[in-house]
Amino acid sequence: MRSVALRAGANLAGFRAALRALMAEGVPPAEVVWQEEGAPADLHARPLVPHPEAPAVPLPRAAVDLIATVVMHRAPERYARLHDLCWRLTHGEAALLDDPSDPLVHRLGAMAREIRREIHKMHAFVRFRRVEEAGLERYVAWFEPEHFILEAAAPFFRDRFRALDWTILTPVGSVRWNGESLAFGPPATRDEAPAGDPVEAAWTGYYAATFNPARVNPARMRQEMPRRYWRDLPEAATIPGLIAEAPARAREMIEKEAEMPRKRDPARAVAAMAEQRPASLAELNAIIARSDPFVEGGTRAVLGEGPDHAAIAFVGEQPGDQEDSQGRPFVGPAGQLLDRALAEAGIGRAACYLTNAVKHFKFRQTGKRRLHQTPTAGEVRHYRWWLETELDLVAPRLTVALGATAALALAGRAVPVTKNRGPWRFGDRPGYLTVHPSYLLRLPDAEAKAREYARFVEDLRAARALAA
Repeated sequence: MRSVALRAGANLAGFRAALRALMAEGVPPAEVVWQEEGAPADLHARPLVPHPEAPAVPLPRAAVDLIATVVMHRAPERYARLHDLCWRLTHGEAALLDDPSDPLVHRLGAMAREIRREIHKMHAFVRFRRVEEAGLERYVAWFEPEHFILEAAAPFFRDRFRALDWTILTPVGSVRWNGESLAFGPPATRDEAPAGDPVEAAWTGYYAATFNPARVNPARMRQEMPRRYWRDLPEAATIPGLIAEAPARAREMIEKEAEMPRKRDPARAVAAMAEQRPASLAELNAIIARSDPFVEGGTRAVLGEGPDHAAIAFVGEQPGDQEDSQGRPFVGPAGQLLDRALAEAGIGRAACYLTNAVKHFKFRQTGKRRLHQTPTAGEVRHYRWWLETELDLVAPRLTVALGATAALALAGRAVPVTKNRGPWRFGDRPGYLTVHPSYLLRLPDAEAKAREYARFVEDLRAARALAA
């Protein structure tokens, strides 16, 4: 018998080195005792002698990935099972992993799934608390993983919280991100982590306010958020009370007459717009500027820009990040591309009217970035009265729809751009349909960009000729 002693935890490097030595000597799994540091030694087994020059064991990629995952499991027999798998794969059972009914494959697959679930749970249930040290702000979290997943889970937090100085403490190790690199350290105890911070009261209040009593399912909640995580989650303290109150709150919701928020009621919003009847573009812009957005996001309305009775009015989808920041249409990357194309087509931007179908920037916040979100058909419809009134007041000779959202707003229905590109009629308005300049920015290669840009310039030349 041979004995292999590995340090505790997910010791992938130690297992690989031992596996190479065992395979080089031809030692079968039945003659090996795998042990972790701290376990009693087997007096009847000879310690394995390291073989630094032992060749690598040829294994399929699926087996390599499975080993890297299963070594993170806490089960003491994981190394013995993995040795058995490698032995069988290299001794006549090359297709072993294709048989999920094999007891060994089935068990290792179950262990791998447990690891992936545990990593997912750590990503979901770690809660950082703010601490201040010498005037500097840090964030510390306590988590108790069931398996040795810390090193595998840490890159997620690095990528998500790059701007913060944070530490995660666990009973099996710790990890700190200082803004430049991850540093793994020794185990910690719960009392080394902060008990709370000022933000938690606001967070638990928000959690309670958004709790839906009509959909309470305690069994499902425990399945998604096992009780062993509850004591590390500040919102978990409110769950028993929220569950107890759920029946009464659900009855109140049923008895209360359904109401749609004012800014989300299209009938009332359109009726209110029609009653305003602005007599000039300045009056319309004042109405738009003081109105609530119909989309999530947007810090201000971005109004149209250009002279009354312009020969051509260009209608885009919605403002972008730069437009929202500066309060002007078409000043971001797509707007700069449009300016260049207009110049090549012989059209002066100052002589055109530029606006958008949707007047506010719809976005989703991700860290410090604001990611553009395409408006829905309903949201476009809510803004349509403003756009129609705006164009009536500007009275351009030709209206150019830049992209599908602008075409939807002008036509009142979906109009495929690629099939209908060219002269078009939006009700009583003479128009032209082409792509949005942001489409050109998203093209994958330089050749496609150059080809489609030239076609876009030709569209603008054709629009100029029609307007003349």
